[in-house]
Amino acid sequence: MQEPALAASEFATLSAQADRARDANRLDDAVLLYRRALALQPNWREGWWSLGTVEYDRSAYRDAGKAFARVIALDPNAGTAKVMLGLCEFEQGQDLSALRHLEEGRQIGVADDPQLRHVMLYHIGVLQQRRGNFESAHEALAALCRDSIRNDDLTRELGMVALRVPGSRPAAKGTPEATIIAGLGRAECLAAQDKFDEARREYAELVKAYPQYPNIHYAYGKLLLSAHDAAAAVTEFQREILNYPDHVFARLEIAAAKYRVDSPGGLPYAEEAVRLNPKLAFTHYLLGLLLLDTRNYQQAIRELEIARRASPRQAPIYFALASAYAHVGRKQEAAQARAIFVRLKRPNSPSLSAHTSGGGRDGTGAGRLGPGGDSEPLQ
Repeated sequence: MQEPALAASEFATLSAQADRARDANRLDDAVLLYRRALALQPNWREGWWSLGTVEYDRSAYRDAGKAFARVIALDPNAGTAKVMLGLCEFEQGQDLSALRHLEEGRQIGVADDPQLRHVMLYHIGVLQQRRGNFESAHEALAALCRDSIRNDDLTRELGMVALRVPGSRPAAKGTPEATIIAGLGRAECLAAQDKFDEARREYAELVKAYPQYPNIHYAYGKLLLSAHDAAAAVTEFQREILNYPDHVFARLEIAAAKYRVDSPGGLPYAEEAVRLNPKLAFTHYLLGLLLLDTRNYQQAIRELEIARRASPRQAPIYFALASAYAHVGRKQEAAQARAIFVRLKRPNSPSLSAHTSGGGRDGTGAGRLGPGGDSEPLQ
């Protein structure tokens, strides 16, 4: 067994040599030296971090991931290490684990490095798009546009998100699909920068050229909602339904746009959405809100209770239920629903806005009430 003083001296020498090799871009030498130093001091957090970054630069993603995992074991609040672990997992095709670690790192916070933040957001967007979580994907990718990032990869991803195209299959060059995806991606980036006039022109040209393309009117309607032109948005959603009569999300968007503005007019769309996809929890929640707003309290309770059973930790459902129960004199259940709503609205608690389009005008925490792409199915 080596004497402590000798071990400390050897560690100091090896760690300094490893840092010099890293700084000189002698990556193979740096890996060997870091590993020898870490064998002497396994709890050397900075060493595991440096080893991870060197392995990542060598495209040795499996070994890099192991090193970043050691950093996290030593410091569970190492947000940047979690992001790097997620990037390593992405490169290895481990999408679910990659997304979990990227989102955890994002929530904890990462180093003040704009490039790392951009890489993190892009990969979160890609992974959410692959899973069909289009609202979450759009949120991450649009943030890059607001930072003035523009490239073909970002444009393609945003276009696929706008068209609700899941997976990673690229459109063949020169096809209508590739043209539409690129055009919508540019428009979505412009909209993220609040350049709505330019975005609308881009969309209008594509809609005119490809009026029957799946989801193109739906995508345009979503953009028009962002531009606060609800009437024009509803028209586009109706055109999508004419093209594709079973389009659930276009109906939900119309119903949501009519909530509290013309709730009786929104009811048929919500009812049709429930009929077309009764397993989607948001359809029951939105129908329940419209019924509540039109004073059909017993029917509202029935729909909201279905939504609650499917999504028992969604605060807005309890807010709406409390109101419905109160209107029919079920005071104890109303009080219980309000208490659960308050508890779930605490920081870091889940909210329905994580599964919808965000915003907030109605006091329910339901946001703008758009169904988005991340709504939870009934189990």
